Amino acid sequence: MPLAASANPLAPFLDRLADASSAAIMPHFRQGFSVDNKLDSGFDPVTIADKNGETAMRALINEHHPDHGILGEEHGSENLDSDHVWVLDPIDGTRAFITGLPTWGSLIGLRSNGKPSLGMMVQPYIGERYSGDCERAWYHGPLGQKELRSRACASLGSATLFTTTPALFNASERPVFDQLEAKAQLTRYGTDCYAYCMVAAGHGDAVIESGLQAYDIVALVPIIEGAGGVVTTWTGGSPADGGQIVASGDKRLHDFLLTELAKAAV
Repeated sequence: MPLAASANPLAPFLDRLADASSAAIMPHFRQGFSVDNKLDSGFDPVTIADKNGETAMRALINEHHPDHGILGEEHGSENLDSDHVWVLDPIDGTRAFITGLPTWGSLIGLRSNGKPSLGMMVQPYIGERYSGDCERAWYHGPLGQKELRSRACASLGSATLFTTTPALFNASERPVFDQLEAKAQLTRYGTDCYAYCMVAAGHGDAVIESGLQAYDIVALVPIIEGAGGVVTTWTGGSPADGGQIVASGDKRLHDFLLTELAKAAV
């Protein structure tokens, strides 16, 4: 059990949700399915796998924790005034999913009294789970099971940065990111939720993104914080509602990035 060592009594339930989501999603990966577009202008794909994955998780929550709230990308919200609200993104990285790339993941987060408290990213095709409770974080997968720790990196010149795509940034944000990218040792794109897990695992140093929703980030906060990292908005505030997000494995690097990102922070 990836979260067996967690003191949070709700931690084992993450694995049950992950099992249910994976069972609903995997029959569709790299198989024939239709792709719908949520937007009238532009492209925001959704598939039957997204919808079925969330439906499976919501059914488990309603059965075992009917007093808890749910905030999901595909099927809306319920009971958001509860002390415990599950924040679900059945497929973070739907563009990767529909193109057969295994860099998507199911995000299962818990917000307790408004703050991220538990989280898991599960990639069922690869068989990996990254989880955390803000105090500790764990990996479970083909490489076995181990505790996650972010790595030391105080200098941008030594850092590996991630972002899903520079297209996330608006006209005022893009120049600030470009300046940071020019000074970083390495930048990687196309990573979606995997980037945050790589920071927690010590394989990268920071993720910079914008325009995120709560279901894009809540599950990832307890993983990075549990591994010793930091996640905030560009103003240094709580990431619980999404927006402009920066996550770092080293607080020294995080403080530097906040100073630079403040030029476009809102």
